[in-house]
Amino acid sequence: MKSFAILFLLVVCGMGGLGQKLKPKKRSNGEEISFRTKTKDVCTMSVSGDEEMKLRIECKSQGMSYWCEFTGKPSVCRAFRNNPKIYWNQIAGELRKIPHACESTEVLKTTMCQKASTEALMRQIAAGMEPEDLENQDKMVQKTSTSMRGAGRSSVKKIGKPPILPLIKPTQHGEGSENETEAMKLAREHCWESLHGFCSYIIGIFRG
Repeated sequence: MKSFAILFLLVVCGMGGLGQKLKPKKRSNGEEISFRTKTKDVCTMSVSGDEEMKLRIECKSQGMSYWCEFTGKPSVCRAFRNNPKIYWNQIAGELRKIPHACESTEVLKTTMCQKASTEALMRQIAAGMEPEDLENQDKMVQKTSTSMRGAGRSSVKKIGKPPILPLIKPTQHGEGSENETEAMKLAREHCWESLHGFCSYIIGIFRG
């Protein structure tokens, strides 16, 4: 009985160890790690792939954004297979120590896989830089052009239409002057000299 109990315990322990070996490996695909560089650039690190993994880093700095990508096979490192999350956290920790996450980082190294083969290293394959929020800049340009058009319209409103000058009727010199001449002639013929003006006025009234 004693030997049977020992044998039973050995079988149970063996099955427990086998169960631990059959546990699925911890994966890190799709996970994102946020960090800040030495100069306070806000960065995000994302991982994809299986055997050959791809790491993409995107950062935002003052008025601009930049990115870079790395590839490698960290799975050949036993420590990575045991706990990939610690591996990526170590990379993020190293990036926090530098001012620019994509400059002077052709190869990313960690202490947990420093003895692994070179194919385990994550090597930079691409990088880029672009102005931050191009859509917002387009909106600002549209807003500026709209405000300029509005200013142009307001200036036109302020100028307004030119004032309409009243039409000045031309003086009729023909008939009036002839009446006055005839009235003055009659006044000179029939009135005293001192009354020429008064007589011509009265004659003009009656004639006109």
